[in-house]
Amino acid sequence: MIEAAPNPVTTVMRALADPTRRAVFERVFESKEISVAELTRGSGVTQGAISQHLKSLKQAGLVAERAEGRNVYYRAAPQGLEPLVDWMDHYGVFWRERFQNLRDLLKEIDP
Repeated sequence: MIEAAPNPVTTVMRALADPTRRAVFERVFESKEISVAELTRGSGVTQGAISQHLKSLKQAGLVAERAEGRNVYYRAAPQGLEPLVDWMDHYGVFWRERFQNLRDLLKEIDP
């Protein structure tokens, strides 16, 4: 079976599906800017693993990097979440309509 190229929503979901990667993203998001060394400290994860997670987050458009000498600093790129937010908005409308229809039906059945 030939798999189609992943769309932006799939890319973001795959990037955030891993709990460790999600934790790394949350730490980057909570910081104005943070280095790999700072992310590694106290995480229980190796610097190499943190770097791999950051690479995946960067490819998904969720973080941006800035090199300064031997250090690389990461910051959140909130616009990277837009495909996921748009996807959720689409289904939010779908479910709101369905729940409203259900409420209306229940009122008709049992006023």
